[in-house]
Amino acid sequence: MRQYYSKGGRVDKKAMSCNKPKRTPNHPKKSHIVKACEGGKEKVIRFGQQGVKTNQTVGQRKAFKSRHAKNIKKGKMSAAYWADRVKWSPSKTKSQSRKWKKGS
Repeated sequence: MRQYYSKGGRVDKKAMSCNKPKRTPNHPKKSHIVKACEGGKEKVIRFGQQGVKTNQTVGQRKAFKSRHAKNIKKGKMSAAYWADRVKWSPSKTKSQSRKWKKGS
């Protein structure tokens, strides 16, 4: 990820590839970054809370999707779309339990 940063610590958008999310372990708040490209537009999006356990149960994933459905539908130019794709994909669910516990 370091190759995407310029001297001032800013992200160099030209060096990033389109629609390829990357982890940002050294960022203080956000866990991932992506250069979203759609319809000739480019936008750097940071998403996901750093250090938080997500996608632990099926119920937790369902709650996330219902809470953010409107923003997910906006497409590649929204952080919710990328969080849904990267952090909340069904293949990454830890437990098949439908029970959702706050803070799990």
